[in-house]
Amino acid sequence: MGKGMTKSETLNALAEKLGKTRKEAGEMLDAIVGLAYDETKKSGEFTIPGLGKLLKKHREARMGRNPATGESIKIAAKTVVKFRVAKAAKDAIL
Repeated sequence: MGKGMTKSETLNALAEKLGKTRKEAGEMLDAIVGLAYDETKKSGEFTIPGLGKLLKKHREARMGRNPATGESIKIAAKTVVKFRVAKAAKDAIL
């Protein structure tokens, strides 16, 4: 498997595809990312149609095991962010 695109390569490709400057493409990308963060924090989810959905999920406290010693440890409750890939994206890629 090869290496993915860098941010610079992504901005160049976006700018070329949209007929915008690299700076405008960067501002658009930053705006989408900022919107995704804000909306996920506020409502718990953000959907990018055709790509997927960011979800904020609460994990309860649980017991785990230290793999080095085998000792049982308590893992604290926490909130995590998950990304669920849309079926359209899976179909397009696979």
